Amino acid sequence: MAGHGPGECGSSVIIVSCVRLKKTLDNIIQIIEGCKRQEPKSQKMLYERFYGYALKIAFRYVYRYDIAVNVTNDAFVKIFRHIERFRYEEEEYPERLMMAWMKRIVINTSIDELRKNNLTPEIGGIPEYVWEEPDNSQKADQLLLYKELISYVKNLPPMYRIVFNMFVIDGSTHFEIADTLGISVGTSKSNLSRARGILQKIIKEKEEAKSWSI
Repeated sequence: MAGHGPGECGSSVIIVSCVRLKKTLDNIIQIIEGCKRQEPKSQKMLYERFYGYALKIAFRYVYRYDIAVNVTNDAFVKIFRHIERFRYEEEEYPERLMMAWMKRIVINTSIDELRKNNLTPEIGGIPEYVWEEPDNSQKADQLLLYKELISYVKNLPPMYRIVFNMFVIDGSTHFEIADTLGISVGTSKSNLSRARGILQKIIKEKEEAKSWSI
């Protein structure tokens, strides 16, 4: 029996990858369209697919698991209510666009919750079960770095924390942050600078503590 050359094997891998990608694209499009028709089954599938992703975003802002769960559920209510506005038809990767759209809703819902409580900071450690919700957007090594960063960010004053989250982690511009929070662009930049200064101090202290323990 004649063997397959390297080129043929490579072509097979590419074909399989393309087929899988198409199935994924078809699946997410079917879910989105089902949600636009207010189908409970599609809404359940969207919720289960992105719940872990949304919860981790909410937790970065409110830092209490029970409140983050409530914020996440409130965000999904808004997502289902307004999903008719979501447009993806000309996008090559509709799932990425959906995640970005959802992120904005979760962030705004989190900020509304903080405003309702006058930006009251939460205290205490970060429970391990926060990280147990499945979130396919992160690999294992990325999750370790992410967990460490979030444990540091938690120590920031609430307004610094929000600006740092929005700019560094969520990719918002200072103009977008200023518009969302009702502050000036200069205040946003100043809060970010101060947040970075505090984090640098925290990281330096952690590193020094590690060196003393060796």
